[in-house]
Amino acid sequence: MGIFGRKNDTVTAPAATAPVAVSPELAALTGEYTIDPTHTTIGFVARHAMVTNVKGSFLDFTGTLHLDGSEPARSTASLDIKMESIDTGNADRDGHLKSADFFKTDEFPEMTFRSTRTEALGGDDYRVTGDLTILGTTKPVTIDLEFNGSAKDPFGNERVGFEGKAEILRSDWGLTWNAALETGGMLVSDKIKLNFDISAIKAGS
Repeated sequence: MGIFGRKNDTVTAPAATAPVAVSPELAALTGEYTIDPTHTTIGFVARHAMVTNVKGSFLDFTGTLHLDGSEPARSTASLDIKMESIDTGNADRDGHLKSADFFKTDEFPEMTFRSTRTEALGGDDYRVTGDLTILGTTKPVTIDLEFNGSAKDPFGNERVGFEGKAEILRSDWGLTWNAALETGGMLVSDKIKLNFDISAIKAGS
């Protein structure tokens, strides 16, 4: 069952003018949530040397969600990421990514996302569009999300979970450093895949 709307298991769609009933279960999920960093992954994948993928993540971030169980358009998301926390499993590579060639973390310590639109696509699928700011440049990004469900954990916290993905061109944010390969092509792909595995706790739970 979706968080923003109910699955329609019948072949007959409701009339356009008919009121839409809101499930009490879904309505109960409406509220303010804090993203739990210990159970959340914010990751990325970049093509390296045209033959392999380098995977990484950010380890230090904060975020909030406002979920509306009856009207998806009223749902919002906010995320602040510390760029110094980038981790690709290699200290030298991480140092290069923090340098002036890439993220310039001394000058731009954070990357931020602020949602501007939320849409229900049907079932458990949703789409969130928002403003992503990197190196002081803000561009729109669209994230496709799947709602994984809700549950109360052993400590009494009401949790919701989402998985998401998006693709961006790093050059749109001024991340243009690269090196040519002797065999042709470039060392680092312009296209970056973003992936999210989010667990959030409801306020007051």
